[in-house]
Amino acid sequence: MTRHDGRIGALAAVDPSAADLVDQMVDLAVRGLPPGYVGGEFVFTRRGRQDADGRWTAVPEGRSVRYSAIVALGVAPLPADAQRAALAGDTVHDLVGRLVKGLPGVTNLGDAALIAWAAAETGHADTPRALERLAELERGVRSGDPVYTVEAAWALAALAAAHRATGGTPDIDRWLSHARDRLLGGLGDDRLYRHVIGPASWYRAHVGCFADQVYPLQALARLHACTGDTAALRAAGRVAEGICAAQGPEGQWWWHYDARTGGVVEGYPVYSVHQLSMGPMALLDLADAGGTAYLKEIALGLHWMTSRPEVEDELIVEELDLTWRKAARDDPKKIVRGARAVATAINQGARLGVLDRIYPPMTVDRECRPYELGWLLYAWMFTLPRSGR
Repeated sequence: MTRHDGRIGALAAVDPSAADLVDQMVDLAVRGLPPGYVGGEFVFTRRGRQDADGRWTAVPEGRSVRYSAIVALGVAPLPADAQRAALAGDTVHDLVGRLVKGLPGVTNLGDAALIAWAAAETGHADTPRALERLAELERGVRSGDPVYTVEAAWALAALAAAHRATGGTPDIDRWLSHARDRLLGGLGDDRLYRHVIGPASWYRAHVGCFADQVYPLQALARLHACTGDTAALRAAGRVAEGICAAQGPEGQWWWHYDARTGGVVEGYPVYSVHQLSMGPMALLDLADAGGTAYLKEIALGLHWMTSRPEVEDELIVEELDLTWRKAARDDPKKIVRGARAVATAINQGARLGVLDRIYPPMTVDRECRPYELGWLLYAWMFTLPRSGR
């Protein structure tokens, strides 16, 4: 598939080699999804296994409603033949229908939000059922209860998609207003988002990961695109400016941030999905909504995949149609993350630099989760429409 317009075309105008890489990765994603599609849903991961001759395979493990919903979003912009190629003969409506049918057993707010988002965006006939289940779970969240920032962002994105699909109804607009106020309130006066909106453990209360920035940025940009909410666009722009200012010299989208200042608490792991998919997805949505276009930062992040300084192993594995998940420290107990979270809680900007020497980033995590390929397709094949308000 060669693509000369849309988001890849915009990138090509700035960095043709980065656009070529995206072309390659979109094709890989379509090929790489079917091996993880089992019985009408996606596995949790394809885990690398090495045989006696040193050859790698990827073994499917578990099941994931969440990753299935993300893949549904990613496959939705594809033409029908590519949808069937990615879903082993199914269409996105088949996948979404099964997800909605299983919603009575879904108790996680984020999972329900993703399913409602996929249903609304694909125009599925069961969208009202999906929105009602999301509303039921929202009613179970008491005022003042902590809510994960990522889940709050997905709820807003789902309702923005429902608003766009319906033109707005009293119920949808009421839920949308609540989700909007919660997410904007979670940012407050901070530079970036924290991991939790509401009470959190003292030593990590100030910390937010990359996902905690990407998904609110995306949801707020989409809210502005469909309603003209200028406060949402300003907040999205603040977050985008913050993560781009903190981006590593080789394009790394770092892992954990001090939400108060925007400083990096702990950079590693660096995830393939952040470089190829989530970072571009949110920043391109911001550009589509009328915000700043960070195409140079996106291109720099993409180039990390092929020229990263941390590990020699290739992260793009064409023969298995996947990407290995991350470049990480050899720190299975996450000592560096915990120590730096405590240190920065006590003293803003503390680094504990000795930990970089004790736990250098030189390990590759050999697994690939379906959402990594799903978000890749969504990032590059989707274009966010604007209401014109």
